Amino acid sequence: MRVRGYMKASDSGSGASPGHRGSRCIGRLNASDGFSFIEVMIVVVILAILATLLIPRVMGRTEDAKRAATKAQISNIESALQLYKLDNGNLPSTEQGLKALVERPASGPAAPNWKAGGYLPKVPVDPWGSPYKYTVPSSQGAEFEIVSFGADGAPGGDGKNADIVSWDLDRN
Repeated sequence: MRVRGYMKASDSGSGASPGHRGSRCIGRLNASDGFSFIEVMIVVVILAILATLLIPRVMGRTEDAKRAATKAQISNIESALQLYKLDNGNLPSTEQGLKALVERPASGPAAPNWKAGGYLPKVPVDPWGSPYKYTVPSSQGAEFEIVSFGADGAPGGDGKNADIVSWDLDRN
């Protein structure tokens, strides 16, 4: 039973004593109870402004994250190569490549103490999906060189397309 906008407690099923005024009657909405078109449009405009401001920042961070992941992955490959060298007395040849860290080399310099299970779980690819270039010795006189060609997958480039090289990880 409805009394001046309130329901009796006995009508609401709350178990309170009859005649006690409980909460307001809920369930019937008037046309004025919903959102107006203008209110909805204001929310849409605010969301569009936020997206316009935030998306470029997030998108720029994606390339930074890929470059950081590449550097970390190159460091892991370097560690695996050093373990390979400690076990076998030499590094895999350029021809054997990084595959020698996953599967025992069948040809080239012998790997007499190759670790069962390998040194890496799989042949790595950079975050852009391209294989790393492995060269022994490096073009800069280092023991070896591991290169990711960046976002464009081609040698050289600037910014996101710049190469990431093992002997120069701090600069990249």
